[in-house]
Amino acid sequence: MPDYELLDFGAGRKLERFGTWVLDRPCPAAEEQAPAQPETWRDATASYEGNRATAGKWSPAPDRWEDANCSIQFGFELNTTFELTPLPSGQIGIFPEQLENWRWIAGQVRRVERPLKVLNLFAYTGGSTLAAACAGAEVTHVDAAKSMVARARSNAAASAMADHPIRWIVEDVLKFCHREVKRGNQYDAVILDPPSYGHGPKGEAWSIRHDLLPLLELCRKLTSKQRAFVLCTCHTPDIGPAELSAYFADGIFGHCGQPPQVGMLTLETAAGRKLASGTFARWPK
Repeated sequence: MPDYELLDFGAGRKLERFGTWVLDRPCPAAEEQAPAQPETWRDATASYEGNRATAGKWSPAPDRWEDANCSIQFGFELNTTFELTPLPSGQIGIFPEQLENWRWIAGQVRRVERPLKVLNLFAYTGGSTLAAACAGAEVTHVDAAKSMVARARSNAAASAMADHPIRWIVEDVLKFCHREVKRGNQYDAVILDPPSYGHGPKGEAWSIRHDLLPLLELCRKLTSKQRAFVLCTCHTPDIGPAELSAYFADGIFGHCGQPPQVGMLTLETAAGRKLASGTFARWPK
């Protein structure tokens, strides 16, 4: 991703370049290492302090940054643009460790020689949606946060994809999937990136430990007739590849079902240092 670079990490933080921004943010996965280039951190546009599960604080405040707006591009067969905004959570609207999964999604859509209907759950600002859509899929994009769905639509427009066949749904993911099963609707593929904890638009509680397996079982029903691919990613620190694989196999294929390909999401510095950034499980291998 030419507009993105992991510059350094260590002491529980990571330093990244997003276009013209250089941001210093918390990173629990970097606790056990020391920064390799301490002098680089002095060039940060801003740093974020606070628990990312609650409201923290950017310093300096975003309205004092020299470049108040930032967008970055990545490519499949065309350039796709993300408009970034610093949020009180410490997020800015993109998870660059997902880039390889976005490439995989686009490849899976192209591999199947028929039009695909793709369901993207916990779809955030639309990286997986745009990857599938630019490869030719019809996508249903579901997220409980109205503001995130609006940003995803903005990213689609900025990427010249406003006219692609994408349905934008603001809804609790579990409620939406239950209704789709009752309607008898089917999809060719499901993508999901569930949070550890969360709330739907009407306060519906989500806990990955409690709700992931039932959701995957719903995804099994929604793809039972024409399943082309399934991708689940996870940023919950204590759920590793083996446990995510077990959830996936049981939920999508039933007890003792087919194991997916599993692995770690990583970011890498120019010097080759790798930072663990989550887990993925995907089928077919």
